[in-house]
Amino acid sequence: MAPNPIEGIALHAIGAGSASTCYLPYHKTKSWSWVSYWLVQSLFAWIIVPLLLAITTVPHFFEIIHQTPRNILFTTFLLGALYGFGGMSFGFATRFIGYSLTYSISIGLSAVFGTVLPLAIKGNLAGYFEQPGGNIVLAGMIVAIAGVAVCGWAGFRKEKELNKNTSFKIRPGLLLAFVAGLLSGIFNLSLEHGQPISDLAAQHGAGIFEDNAKLIVATSGCFAVNFIWFIILFFKEKRAKEFSSANYQQSGILRKNLLWSALGGTMWCFQFFFYGLGHVEMGRFQFASWVIHMSMLIFFSFLVGIGMKEWKNISRKTYLLLIVAMVTLAVSFCILSYGTMS
Repeated sequence: MAPNPIEGIALHAIGAGSASTCYLPYHKTKSWSWVSYWLVQSLFAWIIVPLLLAITTVPHFFEIIHQTPRNILFTTFLLGALYGFGGMSFGFATRFIGYSLTYSISIGLSAVFGTVLPLAIKGNLAGYFEQPGGNIVLAGMIVAIAGVAVCGWAGFRKEKELNKNTSFKIRPGLLLAFVAGLLSGIFNLSLEHGQPISDLAAQHGAGIFEDNAKLIVATSGCFAVNFIWFIILFFKEKRAKEFSSANYQQSGILRKNLLWSALGGTMWCFQFFFYGLGHVEMGRFQFASWVIHMSMLIFFSFLVGIGMKEWKNISRKTYLLLIVAMVTLAVSFCILSYGTMS
């Protein structure tokens, strides 16, 4: 079956929508710390769900892993582990500068870094944009980055306006957001380096699900780093009692907390399940998958923020800036779609 870039963009949109809402289940938990939630959701996001997807959609998955050269597996895992540090940096950045600004900066940097670096490593960066429709896709990518920048500006104004009397710490927050963005882009490098795993999966009949074979290798690196860090915090802050139903008036609360956390992790993983499907469908425009996915993630995360009234009580100028940013991102999606049709 021939690739369908338009369908690929639609699949990226579904994945980005899942990612933009994956933290909402945390607000449904009761009497639980972020540490407890993160441990459970990361187990589902980076181990349980990716492994289930690989086993159920990739024929002879374990044989494929056995056939893959050890250096490919190790480097894919290691690059995924670096992204794990980025995830932690993202979480700490939100404490200093809020979600909107952290999302804009870190995901915006990830969009650029995660797209350009793999192409530069492969060589002939300009060649990717010289193919038919490539110049239009490049224009769409530039517009998307501009939209992300305006989102960041709007997010900065919003956080300053709503946090005048709180601990809004711009310097450490920006530093952590930059680190998160750069390391998040590394995750795409991890997926690119793991492409031989997907190629083997395709040879074994995985079809459009071929990328599920490499996903678990990359995400297991994320999990290893986060598990070590958060398990230390778990015992240091004495959070084990949060897993005892005896500490709740209703024993069902613990079960609900586990389910909400599992849902959050599943939603995070499904962003890359649909990313993988969309990436395969992009055909010769696969190089644009990362920036499309990341810019859509920002677009939907801001829509979620509006729906949750996070942008309530901001100035008219800031809200207008937000509208300009959202329209710019929407236009970029249209340009990218048109370019892939060429």
